[in-house]
Amino acid sequence: MLGPVILAASRSDKMRRFVSAAPGTKQVVARFIAGESVDDVVPIVQELSDRGLEVTLDVVGEDITTVEQSHAARDAYLELIGRLKELGLGERAEMSVKLSMFGQSLENGHELALANVRPVVAAAAEIGTTVTLDAEDHTTLDSMFAIHEELRKTHPQTGCVIQAYLFRTEDDARRLAANGSRVRIVKGAYKEPASVAIQDKPEIDKAYVRIMRILMDGEGYPMIGSHDPRLIAVGQELARRAGRKLDEYEFQMLYGIRSEEQHRLAAEGHRMRVYTAYGTDWYGYFMRRLAEKPANLLFFVRSILTKG
Repeated sequence: MLGPVILAASRSDKMRRFVSAAPGTKQVVARFIAGESVDDVVPIVQELSDRGLEVTLDVVGEDITTVEQSHAARDAYLELIGRLKELGLGERAEMSVKLSMFGQSLENGHELALANVRPVVAAAAEIGTTVTLDAEDHTTLDSMFAIHEELRKTHPQTGCVIQAYLFRTEDDARRLAANGSRVRIVKGAYKEPASVAIQDKPEIDKAYVRIMRILMDGEGYPMIGSHDPRLIAVGQELARRAGRKLDEYEFQMLYGIRSEEQHRLAAEGHRMRVYTAYGTDWYGYFMRRLAEKPANLLFFVRSILTKG
């Protein structure tokens, strides 16, 4: 029951101030956030790449309120792409983008977000990589999928994310698999009402497996975003049954979580991509990581008590 409470707290300015000021916060945030700047994250990309891992990079920050902030988010990604180009890391690192950060929730937000993300997608393609559009709460998805479809007209490698706990997702998966998209499947990390999302965790897992099967049997490129050993094993079996080669799908995990498993999968020849977030506006991202796994919250609380 802690998950919904933490997710509600992720939108609270009062809780943001409390968590930011807590003595142990910096230590725990460093477990999930790779740094605050491009200079912090680039050595980590290089290190992960040297170990046979691939990366998707997320400049954290969602709750923007002005057009100028949306342009700043665009420019932060363009700066990142420039640094990856300098180091020749384009083929090992893609970008993950939240369209809310690009202005989706502002007035004329759909058009603004599309205008902001276009140059990022184009710049990524120039260095041999691509962009995946992250899924956010259910009210934003029709806009996200429409932008995804538009971007794929010129850059068909553009990816998107689907969330297993939403009732709509099996239909979305069938449509995307038929179109040959790059699709990341995750369980879902937003507080959604029972009218649109499955609330029971075992049922979410069952939906996840059904959606993995759709993607593996389809014409696209599945990206399995999970730390759950059972779901990873099922994904491997579904890929085998579908006759997929090891480079025809991939696994994705978060930076700082199950690192040994990441290296194990890579050593077995699987494509293993590490979702690596960085930036100063880390609060919303951090709170969702706590909500996803109670052990993360316990680790945070122990750190506060130890430092207090």
